[in-house]
Amino acid sequence: MEEKKLPVLYSRKEECCGCTACYAVCPEAAIAMTKDEEGFEYPQIDAGRCVCCYRCITVCPIKAEKEQRS
Repeated sequence: MEEKKLPVLYSRKEECCGCTACYAVCPEAAIAMTKDEEGFEYPQIDAGRCVCCYRCITVCPIKAEKEQRS
């Protein structure tokens, strides 16, 4: 059985708008919004809770916009 990889919500802060859609859609409550040093909130995935359903990826407006441009 193939093991799924954890979703990558962003690799640079510019790839996240902080909308919390990924946080809201997660069925396992595996995403927490954590503040950075400037006070902006970014999602962090708890690998122990994540079931790799990728709902967070499909709901992301930035990732959806990238897919439309491709």
